[in-house]
Amino acid sequence: MENMINLTIDGVAVSVPEGSTVLEAARAANINIPTLCYLKDVQQIGACRICLVEIEKARGLSAACVMPVSEGMVVHTNTPKLRKHRKVILELLLASHNRECTSCVRSGNCELQALCREYGVDAYPFDGAKKECVVDELSPSIVRDNSKCISCRRCIAACTSIQDIGAIGVSKRGFKTKIGAIYDRSIIDTPCVNCGQCIVACPVGALHEKENIDDVWAAIGDPNKYVVVQPAPAVRASIGEEFGMPMGVAQTGKLAASLRRLGFDKVFDTNFGADLTIMEEGTELIHRLTTEGSVLPMITSCSPGWVTYCEKFYPEFLPNLSTCKSPHEMTGAMVKSYYAEKMGIDPKSIVVVSVMPCTAKKYEAARHELGNDGMKDVDYVITVRELARMIKQAGIDFAHLPEEKFDHVLGESTGAADIFGATGGVMEAALRTVYELVTKKTLENVDFTEVRGIEGVKEATIDLGIKKVNVAVAHGTANAKKVLEAIKSGEKSYDFIEVMCCPGGCVTGGGQPIVPAKELQYIDLKSVRAKALYAEDGSKKMRKSHENPEIIAIYKEFLGEPCGHKSHELLHTTYTAKKKY
Repeated sequence: MENMINLTIDGVAVSVPEGSTVLEAARAANINIPTLCYLKDVQQIGACRICLVEIEKARGLSAACVMPVSEGMVVHTNTPKLRKHRKVILELLLASHNRECTSCVRSGNCELQALCREYGVDAYPFDGAKKECVVDELSPSIVRDNSKCISCRRCIAACTSIQDIGAIGVSKRGFKTKIGAIYDRSIIDTPCVNCGQCIVACPVGALHEKENIDDVWAAIGDPNKYVVVQPAPAVRASIGEEFGMPMGVAQTGKLAASLRRLGFDKVFDTNFGADLTIMEEGTELIHRLTTEGSVLPMITSCSPGWVTYCEKFYPEFLPNLSTCKSPHEMTGAMVKSYYAEKMGIDPKSIVVVSVMPCTAKKYEAARHELGNDGMKDVDYVITVRELARMIKQAGIDFAHLPEEKFDHVLGESTGAADIFGATGGVMEAALRTVYELVTKKTLENVDFTEVRGIEGVKEATIDLGIKKVNVAVAHGTANAKKVLEAIKSGEKSYDFIEVMCCPGGCVTGGGQPIVPAKELQYIDLKSVRAKALYAEDGSKKMRKSHENPEIIAIYKEFLGEPCGHKSHELLHTTYTAKKKY
């Protein structure tokens, strides 16, 4: 039984487990203590000093995020001294900060800006020297602007503690403190995998995705271009948040309607590509399981951040990667081949735009391995945040849009495709189809709950008819590392592994809506957004990828068979080892 500690915070009696911090105790009592450098369960360093509190009988002020509670402690979080102190800290931060807030991508959703409003910061009494403005925009995915950096180190914590990559760090001290890549190099010259977890951790506008909004508007406005859009499964689980709608509720119909109103010529769905991926990947898995000498375990390849991580950190596992392209790349390839041929459109005039929860998809779309006949499969990738900005720019009232469907030919999908956005979803979707393809029997219970949930690494043994296969699911590259190291040491043996680069999968990707850190104390973002996708899956009559009539038609009319000659040409690829630096 836990030993409980009793204390008083702002006159409220609080009882929390021994080892808790004052900040945790305050939040348990619904008392808000402001923070900037703190990230729940990731970083508690007391660096920003915004969370200082007064503790009776203590010699000075204490940082609540690192101060352990003690029996009988009496804490004050809202006194004239503390309010003055916090205001001065904010004024000091603004002294060297780039204050062009109206042009900042985070204006209106900036934690520093919000605190300045709360504490009445309306002047710059310490205005002085500014940090040299260096904007690193060489990466196809991530832009760094150090003139807006407040040295909170949250990006470093995300990259190092969550992802175990360490692409960015801190150098020098005092006013000269710098957050960035080693030797002042661009982030493109580091082990960065473009996952964007640093972006969602950043409280200000020092990190953001490389925007493609103007490119997409230009394509839509060009009468010589036929512009097709496709949103990923996880987009429907989060887009509503950008318009004040409840978290954890999919907005599939309004998403389709909004894309149509933006002026795209066709509104297809990456969910179609997810079902197509399962047909190819499931068939590939069956071949590997039944062909002597095949490379096992087979590892999923639909997460571009994970693929890059494998190329840079574990190139010896590249033969284990599925050769399948990711769902949006498959959809793009089908648009520029099957659909173009069917509709009599010159594929060179087609522009494919993907709406993704992921910044790494921008890097993926630019890969030379992904294309055909000199054309890229996908021309532009925009994040959920970019799509929300476009909808607002167009004056569309998202919350009051009607429910509409995606366009046919490449817009139908099953429930198996919906769950691609949650960790374990690709694995579960593949198992549903592989079981029926092998056994020729109907799978009565399609819910493989063994591979669901937010545990870092999940394991199960599944009877697929061919054999009992050992499977594993890992999300976040730190957990992927654990799985790969266990395989290398001989500790573990698997047949099939799903890896998602981001914690929780695509639902918390680097391109998703940014939730302020203080709100994250009340929710488990991974579970809440995943719930929306599982609800979508459960509501559909078709829950297995091979039941999708559009998938059946595309093989009958165009591709022939899964993993056949034509599909290998259009839907499969290979990857090569890359240097970390």
